[in-house]
Amino acid sequence: MHKKGFYERFIKRPMDFILSFMALIVLSPVLIVVAILVRIKLGSPVLFKQARPGQNEKIFHLYKFRTMTNQKDAQGSLFPDDIRLTKFGKFLRSTSLDELPSLLNILKGDLSIVGPRPLLVQYLPLYNDEQRRRHEVRPGLTGLAQVNGRNATSWERRFDYDVNYVDNITLLTDMRVMLLTIKKVIIREGITSSDSVTMRNFEGNKKI
Repeated sequence: MHKKGFYERFIKRPMDFILSFMALIVLSPVLIVVAILVRIKLGSPVLFKQARPGQNEKIFHLYKFRTMTNQKDAQGSLFPDDIRLTKFGKFLRSTSLDELPSLLNILKGDLSIVGPRPLLVQYLPLYNDEQRRRHEVRPGLTGLAQVNGRNATSWERRFDYDVNYVDNITLLTDMRVMLLTIKKVIIREGITSSDSVTMRNFEGNKKI
């Protein structure tokens, strides 16, 4: 069971709140411009809202800018991701601009700046006991998995990084992850997996 150290108990949450609040103020012009462009190029709603499991698997709604259109075929079904994800949507993802509304989740306490990324609710029954430990802490806007391959690495490797973080939460680790995240966003490294527009779905652990 996860035990909180001094940093996690008394510093991490206040630091998250202060930094995310400052980021929202500084980046407010960017947020406004991106919101307008999303409305013009991709339609409404501007924000994409999706249920995700947070700390202790408590469900919350994660906010992002939408990156796909609502294009549908003659039967009314949505087209595949690679058709609905436009050049503008790819730009938002590669620059992580689509993630900016998630700063609101940090203010609310749903997210931390650094932690295991909140994944889809449908994955909850698929984790093994060790992988499920990623939910012992507040999820993050970025994390060890994101600065060590982001979407371009395997699910198993990502979960290893998540659990490693849960067991080693320190100010030094968080600062390192933040700095590496900024670097990777600037050089747009590891955004998508090699064979898919978006990360392939987690389908559970292979049985030997």
